[in-house]
Amino acid sequence: MAPRTAPQVALGQAIRQARTARGLSQEEVAIGADLHPTWLSHIESGRNPAWGTVRRIAAALGVEVSELARLAEEIEDTQQSL
Repeated sequence: MAPRTAPQVALGQAIRQARTARGLSQEEVAIGADLHPTWLSHIESGRNPAWGTVRRIAAALGVEVSELARLAEEIEDTQQSL
C-alpha cells in the first residue's frame, strides 16, 4: 500500500479527464467546488485533496465520487500495465 502522503496522480488525472470531457475550465470547476483555481491545478497534478474537496469537485463536475474513483483505477491499471 502506498504511504498516506504518496501523490494521488491517477485521481488528479481522472478529475482532469472528467473536466475536459465536459468542456469545463479549471476555473469553472474550481468556482463550482469553492476552490481556488490554483489548488485545482495542484490536485490535477497529483496533490492529495481532502475527502470533502473530492466530493465538492465531483459535484461541480456533475459526477459521483465513485465515477472519479473508477476513472482513477482505470488510469492506474493502464499505467501499471505499461
